[in-house]
Amino acid sequence: MNVTGKSWRTAGLRWIKFYFVGVIGIGVQMVMLWLLRNKLHLDYLIATSLAVEATIIHNFCWHERFTWADRTGCGRSMFRFFKFNAAAGLFSILGNLLVMKILIEVAHLEYLLANLMAIGSCSLLNFVASNTLVFQVGIREVEGT
Repeated sequence: MNVTGKSWRTAGLRWIKFYFVGVIGIGVQMVMLWLLRNKLHLDYLIATSLAVEATIIHNFCWHERFTWADRTGCGRSMFRFFKFNAAAGLFSILGNLLVMKILIEVAHLEYLLANLMAIGSCSLLNFVASNTLVFQVGIREVEGT
Protein backbone atom coordinates (compact mmCIF):
# COMPACT_ATOMS: atom_id res chain seq x y z
CA MET A 1 0.00 0.00 0.00
CA ASN A 2 1.36 3.41 -0.94
CA VAL A 3 1.48 6.05 1.74
CA THR A 4 -0.96 8.74 0.65
CA GLY A 5 -2.35 11.88 2.17
CA LYS A 6 -5.51 9.93 2.99
CA SER A 7 -3.58 7.22 4.87
CA TRP A 8 -1.71 9.87 6.88
CA ARG A 9 -5.01 11.59 7.73
CA THR A 10 -6.52 8.25 8.74
CA ALA A 11 -3.51 7.45 10.94
CA GLY A 12 -3.60 10.95 12.47
CA LEU A 13 -7.31 10.73 13.22
CA ARG A 14 -6.84 7.28 14.74
CA TRP A 15 -4.01 8.62 16.92
CA ILE A 16 -6.25 11.48 18.12
CA LYS A 17 -9.06 9.02 18.91
CA PHE A 18 -6.61 6.76 20.75
CA TYR A 19 -5.45 9.60 22.97
CA PHE A 20 -9.01 10.87 23.50
CA VAL A 21 -9.96 7.44 24.86
CA GLY A 22 -6.69 7.44 26.79
CA VAL A 23 -7.52 10.72 28.53
CA ILE A 24 -10.80 9.23 29.75
CA GLY A 25 -8.84 6.12 30.74
CA ILE A 26 -6.46 8.25 32.79
CA GLY A 27 -9.45 9.42 34.80
CA VAL A 28 -10.60 5.83 35.29
CA GLN A 29 -7.13 4.74 36.37
CA MET A 30 -6.59 7.67 38.75
CA VAL A 31 -9.98 7.20 40.45
CA MET A 32 -9.49 3.44 40.74
CA LEU A 33 -5.99 3.88 42.13
CA TRP A 34 -7.18 6.42 44.67
CA LEU A 35 -10.09 4.20 45.78
CA LEU A 36 -7.98 1.07 46.02
CA ARG A 37 -5.21 2.86 47.88
CA ASN A 38 -7.18 5.17 50.17
CA LYS A 39 -10.42 3.27 50.79
CA LEU A 40 -9.25 -0.37 50.60
CA HIS A 41 -5.74 0.43 51.83
CA LEU A 42 -4.03 -1.81 49.28
CA ASP A 43 -0.29 -1.65 48.66
CA TYR A 44 0.44 0.89 45.92
CA LEU A 45 1.79 -1.77 43.52
CA ILE A 46 -1.26 -4.04 43.90
CA ALA A 47 -3.57 -1.01 43.62
CA THR A 48 -1.70 0.10 40.49
CA SER A 49 -2.04 -3.34 38.87
CA LEU A 50 -5.78 -3.45 39.52
CA ALA A 51 -6.34 0.15 38.42
CA VAL A 52 -4.42 -0.44 35.19
CA GLU A 53 -6.42 -3.61 34.47
CA ALA A 54 -9.70 -1.73 34.99
CA THR A 55 -8.44 0.91 32.57
CA ILE A 56 -7.38 -1.72 30.01
CA ILE A 57 -10.91 -3.12 29.99
CA HIS A 58 -12.44 0.36 29.74
CA ASN A 59 -10.11 1.42 26.94
CA PHE A 60 -10.61 -1.78 24.95
CA CYS A 61 -14.38 -1.24 24.88
CA TRP A 62 -13.93 2.29 23.53
CA HIS A 63 -11.20 1.36 21.07
CA GLU A 64 -13.30 -1.51 19.73
CA ARG A 65 -16.25 0.78 19.00
CA PHE A 66 -14.56 4.11 18.35
CA THR A 67 -10.83 4.19 17.62
CA TRP A 68 -10.61 1.08 15.43
CA ALA A 69 -14.29 0.63 14.58
CA ASP A 70 -13.33 0.19 10.91
CA ARG A 71 -11.19 -2.85 11.77
CA THR A 72 -13.45 -4.71 14.15
CA GLY A 73 -15.68 -6.76 11.85
CA CYS A 74 -15.87 -10.55 11.67
CA GLY A 75 -17.05 -11.00 15.27
CA ARG A 76 -13.59 -11.54 16.76
CA SER A 77 -14.04 -9.20 19.72
CA MET A 78 -13.10 -11.73 22.40
CA PHE A 79 -9.91 -12.71 20.57
CA ARG A 80 -9.00 -9.02 20.16
CA PHE A 81 -9.75 -8.44 23.84
CA PHE A 82 -7.28 -11.14 24.85
CA LYS A 83 -4.65 -9.73 22.49
CA PHE A 84 -5.28 -6.19 23.76
CA ASN A 85 -5.14 -7.34 27.36
CA ALA A 86 -1.88 -9.21 26.73
CA ALA A 87 -0.25 -6.31 24.88
CA ALA A 88 -1.52 -3.67 27.30
CA GLY A 89 -0.62 -5.94 30.19
CA LEU A 90 2.92 -6.20 28.94
CA PHE A 91 3.38 -2.49 28.35
CA SER A 92 0.93 -0.91 30.79
CA ILE A 93 0.97 -3.11 33.83
CA LEU A 94 4.65 -3.99 33.80
CA GLY A 95 5.65 -0.51 32.63
CA ASN A 96 3.48 1.21 35.22
CA LEU A 97 4.74 -1.01 38.02
CA LEU A 98 8.38 -0.44 37.09
CA VAL A 99 8.00 3.32 36.72
CA MET A 100 5.88 3.60 39.87
CA LYS A 101 8.41 1.66 41.93
CA ILE A 102 11.26 3.89 40.74
CA LEU A 103 9.37 7.16 41.14
CA ILE A 104 7.98 6.33 44.56
CA GLU A 105 10.86 4.46 46.16
CA VAL A 106 13.82 6.22 44.54
CA ALA A 107 12.51 9.67 43.63
CA HIS A 108 10.02 9.76 46.57
CA LEU A 109 7.16 11.17 44.50
CA GLU A 110 3.55 11.05 45.64
CA TYR A 111 1.77 7.98 44.18
CA LEU A 112 -0.82 9.82 42.05
CA LEU A 113 1.82 12.02 40.41
CA ALA A 114 4.02 8.97 39.86
CA ASN A 115 1.04 7.21 38.26
CA LEU A 116 0.47 10.06 35.80
CA MET A 117 4.11 9.93 34.79
CA ALA A 118 3.95 6.14 34.41
CA ILE A 119 0.90 6.43 32.15
CA GLY A 120 2.70 8.92 29.92
CA SER A 121 5.77 6.73 29.65
CA CYS A 122 3.74 3.76 28.38
CA SER A 123 1.27 5.47 26.03
CA LEU A 124 3.21 5.45 22.75
CA LEU A 125 4.08 1.76 23.11
CA ASN A 126 0.41 1.02 23.73
CA PHE A 127 -0.65 2.81 20.56
CA VAL A 128 1.90 0.97 18.42
CA ALA A 129 0.99 -2.41 19.93
CA SER A 130 -2.75 -1.76 19.55
CA ASN A 131 -2.45 -0.52 15.98
CA THR A 132 -0.18 -3.30 14.72
CA LEU A 133 -0.97 -6.34 16.89
CA VAL A 134 -4.53 -6.01 18.17
CA PHE A 135 -6.52 -4.02 15.62
CA GLN A 136 -4.68 -5.17 12.52
CA VAL A 137 -5.37 -3.67 9.13
CA GLY A 138 -8.47 -5.20 7.59
CA ILE A 139 -9.20 -5.90 3.95
CA ARG A 140 -11.46 -2.84 3.65
CA GLU A 141 -8.74 -0.47 4.84
CA VAL A 142 -6.06 -1.91 2.53
CA GLU A 143 -8.38 -1.64 -0.47
CA GLY A 144 -9.34 1.89 0.56
CA THR A 145 -13.06 1.23 0.81
